[in-house]
Amino acid sequence: MPRSVNHVASRARRKRVLSLTRGYFGARKNVWTVAKNTWEKGLTYAFRDRRNKKRNFRALWIQRINAAARLEGMSYSKLMGALHKAGIEMNRKVLADLAMNHPEAFKAIVNKVK
Repeated sequence: MPRSVNHVASRARRKRVLSLTRGYFGARKNVWTVAKNTWEKGLTYAFRDRRNKKRNFRALWIQRINAAARLEGMSYSKLMGALHKAGIEMNRKVLADLAMNHPEAFKAIVNKVK
């Protein structure tokens, strides 16, 4: 009996990967083995960078809070210590948003913990 290969499924699998690599440079978009390797490597980058994104945003928030706090005559570490001591539970994302978009609200928070 001849071997059954199921070309429909294997071709669909290849087409799916090749459609995901559209826009890549050179052979990375249309040569199956190169495209598959590029796509798999891209998945590992995506996994890694989902975690790096959180790290980068936290660093950005800290820089924004520090800049706004220094305008009010405090350093970032002094401000965060005073916030915790005063029992104000506000995360860095919200504080950075207040510092950027609502400076008067941020100033009120700083004055409360001074």
